[in-house]
Amino acid sequence: MVDEVENRNDTASVSIIREVYDSANAHEAFEYELERALEAEYNLIVIEPSKLGDETSRWITVGNCLHKTASLSGLTAIVTGLVWGEQPYICGTFGITAVITCGLYTVSWQFDPCCQYQVETDTSKLPHVELLAVLGPSSPTFLVRKDDRRRRILHGTITITAFSICAWRFYQAFK
Repeated sequence: MVDEVENRNDTASVSIIREVYDSANAHEAFEYELERALEAEYNLIVIEPSKLGDETSRWITVGNCLHKTASLSGLTAIVTGLVWGEQPYICGTFGITAVITCGLYTVSWQFDPCCQYQVETDTSKLPHVELLAVLGPSSPTFLVRKDDRRRRILHGTITITAFSICAWRFYQAFK
């Protein structure tokens, strides 16, 4: 059962996935409702079923980990490539890590509608705090839609720059 709440403007919308076990395949129904809510691009998705909420938050955490690993290892490759130009292996290790994790993120997460959302644990930051009174005593998972275009452009740019510096350092070392 999905409750959809919309304000006057279409940008402020909430979808609540209720934990109602009315059939044997309730978990599949919850997953379908989550997919519908993700594709509808609601600003806030409240997931009451704890199993689905845990799975979704783990999926988002893995995507965030790949993004941060690509960004940090790319920055490290850039810095080490500029500081220790005569030792391309240090730069190369971080550069390869950045390229692999950026590639995994791009292939697995970039086009997933779930990557547009972040798990919010602080309920005071939620855009619709008044909805908390409607929710039951369970501890739901809150997904807040975030624009991640700048983040993807940043980590792609860092990775390409890191790869370029590493390739240049290896070229200089072995020419």
